[in-house]
Amino acid sequence: MEYVYGALLLNAAGKPIDEKSLTGVLTAAGITADSGRVQALMASLEGVNIAEVLAKAETFTAAPAAAPVASDKKEAKADKKEEEKKEEKGVSEEEAAEGLSALFG
Repeated sequence: MEYVYGALLLNAAGKPIDEKSLTGVLTAAGITADSGRVQALMASLEGVNIAEVLAKAETFTAAPAAAPVASDKKEAKADKKEEEKKEEKGVSEEEAAEGLSALFG
């Protein structure tokens, strides 16, 4: 991503985006530039008007996820406890056998 950021920085500064300039930006940021990656980015940006692409790009606003309300947490815990109690009160094997024997006399 830092290679793309470097190209965007050069574009914002109105400087030409070429291998030498991009390598200089990366070096100034303390990044050792990989010439292969720089060349690949230059090839992919060939003929691309970055300002036009940015103008056409959709903008998204990050919406924070709604945090659960404290009462919802308490209700969820209460429901869970009730379910556990119901499971604990479940019919034992002996009670189930007694119920079945009543069916058959």
